[in-house]
Amino acid sequence: MIDFDNQTKIDIDISSLEIIKNELSPKDIELILVYNDEIQTLNKEHRNIDKATDVLSFPLEYDMPNMPLGSIVISVDFVEDKAKEYNHSFLDELTLLFIHGMLHLLSYDHEVDNGEHRKKEEELIKKYNLPNSLIVRNS
Repeated sequence: MIDFDNQTKIDIDISSLEIIKNELSPKDIELILVYNDEIQTLNKEHRNIDKATDVLSFPLEYDMPNMPLGSIVISVDFVEDKAKEYNHSFLDELTLLFIHGMLHLLSYDHEVDNGEHRKKEEELIKKYNLPNSLIVRNS
């Protein structure tokens, strides 16, 4: 299950995200949608980077039965901007960022791995017929 906390005024159906989450993990997650100002605050607090970003992932440190996997925070401002820039839908962009965040919760880390994160992203993007824009801009 996705515990969905939409802190924005945008109405969003996350049923397609639930399907992807269930494929990747049986554990529950929290998905929080915010605006740039809130994600900037979180980014500064947790990563000491004082700027807005598209997605943040907060895995729970302990893997215990019935515990959620963690939390994903996504900026709808980034979603809107990138959807326009790459000429695809808001939901497609949200899904791309959700996949990226889910993989971080599952211990994938593109900053230190040998391409495993990108490879898994590419596999999921193709499987769910999503735009390749995430691959293009993160290569």
